Amino acid sequence: MPTLKIFVGTVYGGALDVAEQVKPLFEQAGYDVTIYEQPSLEDLVDSPTDLALFCVSTTGSGDCPGNLVPFVRALQERSPSLHELQYGLIALGDSSYGETFCGGGRSLDVLLEDLGAQRLGDRLEVDAMETFMADDAAIPWAEQWIDSQNLQVA
Repeated sequence: MPTLKIFVGTVYGGALDVAEQVKPLFEQAGYDVTIYEQPSLEDLVDSPTDLALFCVSTTGSGDCPGNLVPFVRALQERSPSLHELQYGLIALGDSSYGETFCGGGRSLDVLLEDLGAQRLGDRLEVDAMETFMADDAAIPWAEQWIDSQNLQVA
């Protein structure tokens, strides 16, 4: 059974809620799914990862949440080759913050691509000014992502 690792960067729990809400969709598609609330680089590179999904909120001035900072720093410092990694990304933000909107997810996306990872499809950016519950946007996106990227294995 292929694996999906969901890496969460959250401040108040919204990104974790998204991860928990989309998890059953991937299980139905045939994946063994694990959610990482305190992800480490080892969680990504030390065991096989068939597919990764990053659910990342934004804090401060467009920064990644504190629980994701050690993961991001390890990526930056160790620069592992991620050429085998295929991933998706759900970024949560608030457009009233202007240029830093979804900054946590956007910066992680750039870093992953710089390390050779391949994003499948478009990044979802959820705007708190338009969508009260982020999973209202994330669930249809995940369903469409599974279908459009032919991720169904079951």
